[in-house]
Amino acid sequence: MQRYFIEQKKEQVNSAELISITGEDVHHISHVMRMQPGDHVICMTKDGFEAVCLIEAIFHERIDCKVEEWTGKSRELPLRVNIASGLLKGDKYELVLQKGTELGACSFLSFQSKRSIVKLDEKKAVKKLERWKKIVKEAAEQSYRSLIPHVEPLLSFNVLLNRMDEFDTCIVAYEESSKEGEASEFYQVLKRSSSDSSILFLFGPEGGFDSEEIKALKEKGAVVCGLGPRILRAETAPLYALSAISYHTELARGEQ
Repeated sequence: MQRYFIEQKKEQVNSAELISITGEDVHHISHVMRMQPGDHVICMTKDGFEAVCLIEAIFHERIDCKVEEWTGKSRELPLRVNIASGLLKGDKYELVLQKGTELGACSFLSFQSKRSIVKLDEKKAVKKLERWKKIVKEAAEQSYRSLIPHVEPLLSFNVLLNRMDEFDTCIVAYEESSKEGEASEFYQVLKRSSSDSSILFLFGPEGGFDSEEIKALKEKGAVVCGLGPRILRAETAPLYALSAISYHTELARGEQ
């Protein structure tokens, strides 16, 4: 059954006779999938609730649907994991967005740091943001997410530092920690984190963080950690971290 995100929250849906699917999804439903009134779709509300819906009517700019059943399913990680990545070359950041969405990240923040190779002016940054949001939305639909992760505009490193107080815990993946054999800080953070707490996980660009950036992050209370004995590429490290978090908070719970 095809899945679509809608702009309404569950409370708004319950108070209305019909809900509407709008935007590019209208074309997808009517012209790509060639659905008709009487067909069923799954709709995800803005606050993460999933419903089986019956298509009542198809118009040029909207699809009207009626909720038949709330499924009660949630497909989100127990922890709210926010991925902050130094801007990467080529389409590497797009890979992080797509696969990170599939693995459960709740938001993405990109930032310019001292060792960032890529530089974006304001005009290019706006265009990139539009594309990034589209990638995340499509990945959320494909992976049966309950929510579309939020994608932030490009930040400076100093702005990112000032945003750290918004999260319960901040972790920094640092290759020098891996080289030195540090192996427990990441696990200890996960062990201490309660369900639904928020984590900001920071990853440097291809050149990594420099020592002054690491010092500033530590002064703001960030936990610096390694991600095992191997040195991971900048686009691999966030996906490794999300996979580890998923195992710890979801799959390993079946053993307890």
